[in-house]
Amino acid sequence: MVLVGKEKKDRILSPQERKIVSYHEVGHALVSALQKDAEPVQKITIVPRTMGALGYVMHVPEEEKFLNTQKELEAMLVGYLGGRAAEEIVFDTVTTGAANDIEQATKVARAMITQYGMSQKFGLMGLASQENQYLSGRAVLNCGDDTATEIDHEVMKLLHDSYEESKRLLRGHRTALDKIAEYLIRKETITGKEFMKIFRAVERGMEIPENLDELVFPEDVKELEDKAENQETEISQSHSAETSVSADELSGEEETVSSEAEPANKNQESVSMETEPAEEGVRGEQKKEDSSVPEDDQKQQESEHVSD
Repeated sequence: MVLVGKEKKDRILSPQERKIVSYHEVGHALVSALQKDAEPVQKITIVPRTMGALGYVMHVPEEEKFLNTQKELEAMLVGYLGGRAAEEIVFDTVTTGAANDIEQATKVARAMITQYGMSQKFGLMGLASQENQYLSGRAVLNCGDDTATEIDHEVMKLLHDSYEESKRLLRGHRTALDKIAEYLIRKETITGKEFMKIFRAVERGMEIPENLDELVFPEDVKELEDKAENQETEISQSHSAETSVSADELSGEEETVSSEAEPANKNQESVSMETEPAEEGVRGEQKKEDSSVPEDDQKQQESEHVSD
């Protein structure tokens, strides 16, 4: 889905305009980063687009949402006016670049007061109804002229307070605004992670290198060390587990060999037991033969004696 059109690289901006656009977009992103109820920044670019945008900031919610709280809408208003606030703070003037931002902010503020019941003055009174979304989808006031005038005053007050909050946040982080804008002018496009990395480094007084991969924080080093230590522990545990498994396998093989040897010994014993009776039988027969020989001789002697 194309949100702001394709890149239009033949649209060349002057150095001053590039600087203004850079500060404008960083103003949006920085104000969002400083509010806990704002959506995180996904991308910042100052490359012109075919739909007229000279740059944009992409916000991506952390999860799919169907409802917005009042604090989230108020943070949205401050974010819409962050670009205009950055222009006024840095250049002491404003440009036409905030036209769409003002339109969106006014639309949200008016809906908060007339449709969402988020106004202290009017409370839960419904002051507008939405037309058929298939026609114009506009919100039409269903109140008198005096009430409509008061609604305008409430919208102006809400936008004024949001704009002052934007300027307060940016003034309190002017160094970060300058450093990130300078980096964006050189790179033209940065991711949300790169933006937050530069912001953290500036807040700690660290220098911003040309290659952000060289930018390392102490807690990141500690995290890497802890991760390496955990990996070494896991490796040692796996080695010890493998060693115990191999020892168990060897002991199992030894038990198998010994159990196989026991039947063999039993077989040898049974063979020897079978051999012993056989030997005893042979010995008995030999004794019988030896005893039979004298009997024959005795008979022969008796026969000879009778013949005499």
